[in-house]
Amino acid sequence: MASEPPCAPGSPECEVQPLLVPSGDIAHPPQKLPRAALVRGYGRFHLSIVEARQGQLLSGLDPLEVGRRSLPLEKHPMPEEKFWGDQESLSKIPFKIMKGHSHIVSSCNFCVDDTKLLSGSYDCTVKLWDAVDGSVIRDFEHRPNAPVLECSVTADSKRIIAASYDKAVRAWDLETGKLLWKINHETFIASCKLSPDGKYVVSALDVDRGICITDAENATTVSHIKNHHSRSLTACCFDPDSQKVASVSLDKSIKIWDITSQATLLTITKAHSSAISNCCFTFSGHFLCTSSWDKTLKIWNVHTGEFRNCGACVTLMQGHEGSVSSCHFARDTSFLVSGGLDRTVAIWHVGEGYRKLSLKGHSDWVTDVAISNDKKRVLSSSKDRTMRLWNIEEIDQIPLVIKYKKALGSKVKQVEKKETYLKLFQR
Repeated sequence: MASEPPCAPGSPECEVQPLLVPSGDIAHPPQKLPRAALVRGYGRFHLSIVEARQGQLLSGLDPLEVGRRSLPLEKHPMPEEKFWGDQESLSKIPFKIMKGHSHIVSSCNFCVDDTKLLSGSYDCTVKLWDAVDGSVIRDFEHRPNAPVLECSVTADSKRIIAASYDKAVRAWDLETGKLLWKINHETFIASCKLSPDGKYVVSALDVDRGICITDAENATTVSHIKNHHSRSLTACCFDPDSQKVASVSLDKSIKIWDITSQATLLTITKAHSSAISNCCFTFSGHFLCTSSWDKTLKIWNVHTGEFRNCGACVTLMQGHEGSVSSCHFARDTSFLVSGGLDRTVAIWHVGEGYRKLSLKGHSDWVTDVAISNDKKRVLSSSKDRTMRLWNIEEIDQIPLVIKYKKALGSKVKQVEKKETYLKLFQR
């Protein structure tokens, strides 16, 4: 192991070398990565800077304890487990461990009225799961030839897409599993999302620092905006109306782009003190949450470009001990979930801006999070090759949550009182 200190993430001197798959896992031809591939390399691709220079996939670097090495990844697929467990005595949150991937699980989603789960993995597969018994229903055929970075599903659960490290985006019919189309880009894809109405696909492209809007029906390009950011993009997402695209970058900025006018509506520079890893809209479309390597999350009014230090929107901090990798709002915006490199899933009270609970159990970095439409379950994916389905229906009755509320001087809210601050998101 090189003794030199790692360079700053995304700095010009950081050159990511060929991606090597640990022995025992599915092997693919090595591909040289440009510096911009650090988009997923540190935040969600999880490559150590020093080891990336040497072309080795990180298997044991803890961001909180740089000198400690963990055990290498197992060389065989994990069997599926089908049980609910209550292994966290402090939180008393029951969860199901979903095992079926043989490498890092990079992305997770609820679909089909929360009865199914969708996942993408570095084992080059996209899987559909039964949310009740945790079994794998389908491995989507014509699988990618490289690690899957992200997968997305339409609001009606009719179509899914996945972006992979072979510079391609693929679309499938969720019900039949049929491959509908495949798009090859000239550069690496940092993120991809389907619009809620299923009409468009947005891809955040690496080398040209831009976004590409594609017609989801015929796979033709609608718009390709190059040099949208000054550095590599890390994530992108549609607003609930499928008319605007938010993108975030290593340059610490946020941009909102309008599909109809083909113009940038909003640019927020220096939004965080470090690279921004992810973003998500509220279901009203008025606010955007961003997560960052600076260990915080911020909620922005996309109409003004400001974030509020009191009231409904705050800078959410003191929830993660390391970089925050992902974020997701509940449908009614009553709470927010985030995942981090500290191996935890944080549940935030949006109205008062504090962490209600930290869900612990993953043995490695949490790569993605999702919330069911009924707000009763949280899904998380991790570098530990598993997903966890957490049952949070009784979260407000847990002793630890009650303790947090008392410590912060908060009182239990009544339904009518909750509606007061939720109206702030509907204006």
